[in-house]
Amino acid sequence: MILGIDDREDKIARFCLLTGTLTIEQYCMRRFLQKKHFERIDYIGDLLLPLREYPVNEVLAVYAITDMGGNNNIVEPDFYNVIPECGTFEDIPFNLSLSRAFQRYRGLYAITAVYWAGYAINKVPADLSTACMELAAWNMNRYLGRRIGMTGIIRGSGRDGEHFEMSMPENVRVLLEPYRRKVI
Repeated sequence: MILGIDDREDKIARFCLLTGTLTIEQYCMRRFLQKKHFERIDYIGDLLLPLREYPVNEVLAVYAITDMGGNNNIVEPDFYNVIPECGTFEDIPFNLSLSRAFQRYRGLYAITAVYWAGYAINKVPADLSTACMELAAWNMNRYLGRRIGMTGIIRGSGRDGEHFEMSMPENVRVLLEPYRRKVI
């Protein structure tokens, strides 16, 4: 029995963990668990291209797209690198740095990057996993209390009313703030 959950509540516990993970990813506007990403980046002459997901573990391939038919030419690893280096697990956005040779590339209009990004299950930062566990426990209490979406009923001044709960506890939001994608 972990967190007061016994075997009879296994399905709802799994559901709450999955819901917590998806809620956190939606709130932070990024994916955290390690996954392979295929990203197409329009090329407008910049040599430093931001990758959407981070931390980047490994770049599998980079392709130069040269015509509207979608012809992909594989780019040799000597002509690009990743800043910061792959596998550092720093929680900052990563960039694909291209060689100056790309400025002379005729007809280039996009770059496709195939890469692994995110945290492996055993490398998730402690505060991020704590936030997920707290959110899962909070969801579990909501579902088992059978009053989903409400914190209580108020009686007074001749009127009855109900309080609706927030979508995520404040302590979880505080834990997630360093991981939230900042939109400019």
